[in-house]
Amino acid sequence: MSILGNILWLVLGGIIMAIMYCIAGLLMCLTIVGIPFGVQMFKIAGFVAFPFGHRMQSTKPSMGCLSLAFNIIWIVLGWWELAIIHCLLGLVLCITIVGIPFGVQHFKIAVGTIMPFGMEIVDDDSQV
Repeated sequence: MSILGNILWLVLGGIIMAIMYCIAGLLMCLTIVGIPFGVQMFKIAGFVAFPFGHRMQSTKPSMGCLSLAFNIIWIVLGWWELAIIHCLLGLVLCITIVGIPFGVQHFKIAVGTIMPFGMEIVDDDSQV
């Protein structure tokens, strides 16, 4: 079922969102300082391209306070707006019954775009 959902997602605009995240990641990687943020954009782009059957979860605190500092910089730079956009798209899609599965995916993406450092993408059926 997740394969069909991902195909429909890509056709109905997921590929455009993934490309936009990749472009933002490339622009962030132009500077040495922006590389960690660009890597997070690429990670989110992969999640945006195929959200069905995947989720973002917190990793073990291997980065420690560095991930917290990067998440604060992420929020200060304004990337939290991505989460708001995904929440708004999720609300609009949940108005119709047909759009509910796609709205839920936008909510999952929003959680990952608020503070992406310290998060990893895992399969839905994998054990925590």
